[in-house]
Amino acid sequence: MADKKEDSYNDIINQPHYISKSRPHMTMKQRASQFSPFIPQEGYYDAVKETARLTDVKIELGEDLKELLNRKLNILQNREGQNPKITVTYFQPDIRKGEGTYVTFTGCVEKVDVRQGVIYIEDGIKIPIGEIAGIEGEIFACLEGYAD
Repeated sequence: MADKKEDSYNDIINQPHYISKSRPHMTMKQRASQFSPFIPQEGYYDAVKETARLTDVKIELGEDLKELLNRKLNILQNREGQNPKITVTYFQPDIRKGEGTYVTFTGCVEKVDVRQGVIYIEDGIKIPIGEIAGIEGEIFACLEGYAD
């Protein structure tokens, strides 16, 4: 069987390498570029990455948790100027998708503006009150049954 395979190439095995008279000789780099992988349209990989990015659905808070958050916001408002350190978990809506991400941030409170619905944290961070899912900190130790 091996003899038949060798016999099939006997007519070309000792022939000189073909050189075209009408086309210029290609460098190794030019030859290799013919076989480079196909690159899809510009922006394709960004679109795939965006689709794969995970987001969360905003959780609707129960009445008990809303009441606890309101009590904590009142404590923060009453202690304005003391710059208490808190950890806030809030929902950050995603511009590109209908969902978003829950973010946890720790910092010192500068101001609670209930009219504008914003908590101002050091370094100019603004956290929308309507998006808050939880607030923790030593300042809330005065609440009954609170464990930090």
